[in-house]
Amino acid sequence: MTFFVGLGLGLSLIAAVGAQNVFVLRQGIRREHVVAVVLVCALSDAVLIAAGTAGLGAIIGAHSWIETVARIGGAVFLATYAVMAAMRAMKGPDNGLDVSTAPSAGPTIWAVALTTFAITWLNPHVYLDTVVLLGTVAATYGAEKWLFAFGAMTGSLLWFTVLGYGARLLSGVLASPRAWVIVDWLVAAMMALLAVLLILGL
Repeated sequence: MTFFVGLGLGLSLIAAVGAQNVFVLRQGIRREHVVAVVLVCALSDAVLIAAGTAGLGAIIGAHSWIETVARIGGAVFLATYAVMAAMRAMKGPDNGLDVSTAPSAGPTIWAVALTTFAITWLNPHVYLDTVVLLGTVAATYGAEKWLFAFGAMTGSLLWFTVLGYGARLLSGVLASPRAWVIVDWLVAAMMALLAVLLILGL
């Protein structure tokens, strides 16, 4: 169960529309060094999730009261994220997934890898989602925190693999902003459910 909660939360966070997903989609459609793109994205998330899980786990181990604070804080953050996703969905489609506006990495694998690295690590939201949020939630699972973290890492790997390699098949659907309205509603529902589960665990 813990693994699947981590998997669900990891997928919910990573599925939000952003520069990274647009870039992966673009590279997948163009079939340019997709392996490198997927590996950089997935391994980066794994490192950040592990860092968050290890650091916050040590703090909570020394101060048990932090678990209660972490659960409440995590629930508030998840509820806020759910509201934001719902608001994006209600706002309706826009041009956020126009792959023609995604940055072009160039023809070489090193250019692609470096561009992917920059888009991932220079995005401040990635630290909030992985190190802070996923690390905090993972720490609330005690002895099973690494099972939760592994679930979140698996979700990241699955998402980028499907997005990168399925882009050609799904390009017509994923490139449509309306498709991401559905994604946002699903994200909102998942976030709200996880927020409730965190509170019930107090």
